[in-house]
Amino acid sequence: MSMSFEVVDCADTPETTDPRVPRRDKVVTRALMERWNLECPDKVFLKFADTGEAWTYRHFRLLVLQTALGLQQLGVEQGDHVLVWMPNTREHLRVFFAINYLGGVYVPINTAYKGGLLAHVIENSDAALTVVHADLVPRFEGVSLAALKTAVVVGERVTCPGLQTHYYEDVLLPQSGRLEPLKRPIEPWDSQSIIYTSGTTGPSKGVLSSYLHLFTNAGPETWHCVTGEDRFLVNMPLFHIGGMGVTWVMFVRGGSVAFVDRFDTASFLDTVRATGSTATFLLGVMASFLEKLPPSPSDADTPLRLVFMVPLAGDIPGFSKRFGVDVYTIFNMTEISTPIFSEPNPLVRGTCGKKREGVEVRLVDDNDCEVPIGTVGEMLVRTDRPWGMNSGYYKNPTATAAAWRNGWFHTGDSFRMDAEGNFYFVDRKKDAIRRRGENISSFEVEADVQAFPAVREVAAVGVPSEFGEEDVLVVVAPMAGCTVDAAELLEFLKPRMAHFMVPRYVRVVDELPKTPSNKVMKSELRKQGVTGDTWDREKAGISVKSDRFSRTA
Repeated sequence: MSMSFEVVDCADTPETTDPRVPRRDKVVTRALMERWNLECPDKVFLKFADTGEAWTYRHFRLLVLQTALGLQQLGVEQGDHVLVWMPNTREHLRVFFAINYLGGVYVPINTAYKGGLLAHVIENSDAALTVVHADLVPRFEGVSLAALKTAVVVGERVTCPGLQTHYYEDVLLPQSGRLEPLKRPIEPWDSQSIIYTSGTTGPSKGVLSSYLHLFTNAGPETWHCVTGEDRFLVNMPLFHIGGMGVTWVMFVRGGSVAFVDRFDTASFLDTVRATGSTATFLLGVMASFLEKLPPSPSDADTPLRLVFMVPLAGDIPGFSKRFGVDVYTIFNMTEISTPIFSEPNPLVRGTCGKKREGVEVRLVDDNDCEVPIGTVGEMLVRTDRPWGMNSGYYKNPTATAAAWRNGWFHTGDSFRMDAEGNFYFVDRKKDAIRRRGENISSFEVEADVQAFPAVREVAAVGVPSEFGEEDVLVVVAPMAGCTVDAAELLEFLKPRMAHFMVPRYVRVVDELPKTPSNKVMKSELRKQGVTGDTWDREKAGISVKSDRFSRTA
């Protein structure tokens, strides 16, 4: 059945003449969608790995207009917040772009949320309407719904308790109609989304992002190595900046995106080939998993030309040669806009790269005073572009003021910088370990433990020591079919680590505790401490020789 939609726009108004702010048709979803429909209507924007189906820019625009009309008929207006609670589905993509096409604010939430955390984000979002997958509907039972009044259910026809319930195929698939004009043009500084942080130390905070923030975060000026000719393989959820943000900035480029449900080591290279993907993100242990695959002569026989590896780990020249890719690394977080970016295939071990143009970066002590080169300090960031970073934490003025104090955004991450301007991530400030006068980076401990072949995942935390301060505990999850022998792990680590970093305690678990956004809950591991199944190298009689000229172990 053919579809026909009429778009009536508001009268245009002059755009800003500030050269740092792009035109609307370079940065605003609605204006971009109309531009690409004229300039490259037959170019593929979305490729789906499960079926091989492809959506062109023209086809995607038609689907988005259809969904936008349905949302408008349900009362969604410019500036409204819409809660989206779905996995990475075709419906999710349509709803995401349709909300922005109407000038609304896209508020995706983690599909693992439940109970108090779910109630918190519902209340914080100020959304009156949610689009929700049927499998998640039972979790609304007994949860405060705050301002929520209406639900659109995708999938089975189940009823949302306490909400006026509609069904996706009934209300978001009209065959024709007229989209009402906006109240005013959507501007680059208008809010595009609210993305919730992981909540590792408290309730999740809603990061308020403008179109211009996301454009600066990973757009063509910032991620300069990615072009409109690339197809970016997205294997992260749309409720995460790594899924939503990458999809949107490829749209900004007029590029292409390939979608998979999740990262799978065994099928990764086949998926790259099948989707024609040329770029992707390897976050956390993904690169390590690929390195631990048995080598094959076909490893480099893919269209993949570049990967972002965060953190940078392992043998980078070897990885680059084996898989036939250029490796880049960065430092970024939802709130900022990639202030640190590397050259291809960096040879400096452990670097995150150097400061990019357009940002200022400082490393400071607890009083916001500069620390000397080579000294660890918290990273502070600001940009020279208006609205080039987050617009605060939604409905959380205390956290916003704390993060933005003294005119700089405080990342909460500790770094050091060398004389050549290379930055090195040390740790989250809250995760650093203090042992017998030495400051230990849990990140650096984890990097060395991760190199042990049998280790799939690791977390390092400090636990109280009988001598005061802390001892190092590593909690590891083994690779499938493997076991981790604590004594063997220690022997592997001793020549790699400063003596004071070598863990005293090793605990082996099937899985590390995670937040709903898949971050390790170190606070829970600290709380559990030294459990009955924890191996203690001191009780095992294994000594660690002090390094020459260093303090005693």
